[in-house]
Amino acid sequence: MQVRKKAYLPIAVLVACAGSTMFAQTSTSPSQSAPAALPAYAPQSQTATQAIPSPQKTDQPAVPPATATPENPFTAYVPYGPLDEDKLPDRYGSTYIPVDSWVYPAMTRLYSMGFLDTMFLGMRPWTRRSALHMLQDSKYDIIHSDNEEAQDILAKLLTEFDAEVPSGYTARGAIYGIESTYTRFMGIGGTPLRDSYHLGQTINNDYGRPYQSGFNNITGFSTVNEWGPFSLYLRGEYQHAPSAAGYSNALATQLSAIDTIVPYAPPNEPQATIPAGPIQAQNPFRLVEGALSIHLLGHEISAGKTDAWLGPAAGGALAWSNNAENIYSFRVNRVEPLNIFLLSKLLGPMRYDFFIGSLKGHTSPNSPWVHSEMFSFRPTVNFEFGFQRTIIFGGEGHAPVTLHTFLKGFFDTSDTSSEEKHSRNDPGARYSDFNFSYRLPFVRKYATLYIDSIAHDDVTPVSAPRRAAYRTGLYISQFPKFHKLDLRLEGVTTDPGVSRSFAGQFNYFETIQVQGYTNKGYIMGDWIGREAKGGQAWITYHLSGNESVQLEYLNKKTPKDFIPGGTTQNQFKVSVVKRFGQDLELNGWVQYEGWKAPIYKSGLQKDTTAAVQFTWFPKLHSYPQP
Repeated sequence: MQVRKKAYLPIAVLVACAGSTMFAQTSTSPSQSAPAALPAYAPQSQTATQAIPSPQKTDQPAVPPATATPENPFTAYVPYGPLDEDKLPDRYGSTYIPVDSWVYPAMTRLYSMGFLDTMFLGMRPWTRRSALHMLQDSKYDIIHSDNEEAQDILAKLLTEFDAEVPSGYTARGAIYGIESTYTRFMGIGGTPLRDSYHLGQTINNDYGRPYQSGFNNITGFSTVNEWGPFSLYLRGEYQHAPSAAGYSNALATQLSAIDTIVPYAPPNEPQATIPAGPIQAQNPFRLVEGALSIHLLGHEISAGKTDAWLGPAAGGALAWSNNAENIYSFRVNRVEPLNIFLLSKLLGPMRYDFFIGSLKGHTSPNSPWVHSEMFSFRPTVNFEFGFQRTIIFGGEGHAPVTLHTFLKGFFDTSDTSSEEKHSRNDPGARYSDFNFSYRLPFVRKYATLYIDSIAHDDVTPVSAPRRAAYRTGLYISQFPKFHKLDLRLEGVTTDPGVSRSFAGQFNYFETIQVQGYTNKGYIMGDWIGREAKGGQAWITYHLSGNESVQLEYLNKKTPKDFIPGGTTQNQFKVSVVKRFGQDLELNGWVQYEGWKAPIYKSGLQKDTTAAVQFTWFPKLHSYPQP
């Protein structure tokens, strides 16, 4: 019997040409001219003693509000003039923006309004400077538009990154300080689900943080440190979750047999993917993110813990998300769009990302490794597509983690025989992803369609669409006459209609790596998990560029051939994000969940979660002072 294993040859590209943009800035005062602020892309050799360029006239000068108020802070941002054709590379390093930051939904909304044409939606995280460059490229268009929502979002985002653009003609010096401190108080009434590999999750996309019925808390901080091409980001937190009864031994044994891990006994007991009881109270201090990076020719080369969200959707990413705890990895990320001679004439600018590291929480085999590579292209300003691949390989007692085994999986393109699969020459469990996003014709400033797909054992989901899992979505960033309202709809399935999709042993599962696509027990990709169908819907009213009220609905169903009796989840959630000044944020939410899992508990189970998080965003320091 043949185990079908294919992989595609990765594109080997490394060209040192990163674009940067320089603008001319004019004063809106009719009585005097002020020196233009040095844009992020301006040459660093200029000094304050140099002659100030004459202001350039524009056909449509922007007229900011006469009086600056918290509601109208836009006078701080004077429109740039026409783009300068001469672009210089940005040599400064900067830290990644965490994927749970408010920056991503804000910039995604700008993109779906018809701006940020240089944004790569399907490849996150972005660095602070790469996000700044996207905003600078569209700043002139946003200010001269009649879209007040976009202008408000732009003002809030430029304030977020103002340390990256010193005033006057000074070069950016060192940037350092506390980025945020936060604490979240969360109470759960009823029995929640905490098993993304089998029954489901009550709380998803939360870095694999522990939670149980009762009082839960996280308290943490993050720091930004940037100097020249170097950057260091640290985010650590104390995490508390109470004790719980957990699964019975009979249920744990049954789930282990479904995963073909038998017997359920040491060394296969306990398993991180099965929350068997009794579960002790959790009180760890965890490094959520922590990476040292150097910026080189448009790349961030880093080592440590970094986020990854590889897909265009908001509810989940089939290839990689923050549903599980981040892994320690070595990473090379092309953070700025790259234009390649001739190729970019056809496919447009591109980005790519590669990382490799070890997985934890696997017992069969123990301590495998994983690597991911992705290429994303933007042929037009409205269309983006990308290819990604994940390979899980090695593991104690199975195959060594060496350069040879890495290269074999990286370049191997053939099916794998059963003998090879169970040998030290196993190229690994291979998963391929294809995704795209498209701002729809006639409604370019309103609607964006996107699709994310992943396939196991195929070159790409495009070549085997019937065997792939999908998350599809439609995002409407605003409505006529209701500009503060947006709507997002997403449907997801990991249960394709093929014979291989049975008993949960296809997507996110593998015959050797039987604890599959997980790190420390949680699915690394989409929270929907194995062999399931569901969807999410959000309707959001934006109080300002970084404040909102949101309603969310979530549904998930797992068939009986995987989990005996099947499972069903329904969630209703309301959340509020409110800022007090620029520094203090209140994020509160209440969620009601009803779920059925007869294999675990009979009848309809209900749980209610209420949480409030306070986050303080102190201003970053810079040296030397401008």
